[in-house]
Amino acid sequence: MNNQPQNTDNLKRPIQIKFRVTEDEREFILDKMRLSSTNNLAAYLRKIAIDGYVINTDFSDLKAVITEMQKIGVNINQISQWVNSTSRIYEQDFEEMKRVIDDIWQLLRLNLSKVR
Repeated sequence: MNNQPQNTDNLKRPIQIKFRVTEDEREFILDKMRLSSTNNLAAYLRKIAIDGYVINTDFSDLKAVITEMQKIGVNINQISQWVNSTSRIYEQDFEEMKRVIDDIWQLLRLNLSKVR
């Protein structure tokens, strides 16, 4: 690389953009560049910056499913403690678990329909 100051009047791209990376990030970028059709880092980074895209993922639905699953876990623990201490189990406990499981299935179906 030439670190000499250059006269930007004759350059096709006179504006320079700089950013810092860790050594691991640099190696990762270089590995990805090697998989592309160029060995020119500036060309690769320019292409990625202009034509690339960032994927933003929304995990709010997944968080709702996790919350419901945590509720089921709490219910199962409460029911097991009750059964272990009394040797009895009630139909309403099973109905509550079925209701919560149905809620989770609804959330999962909703998520799957969004993906398709």
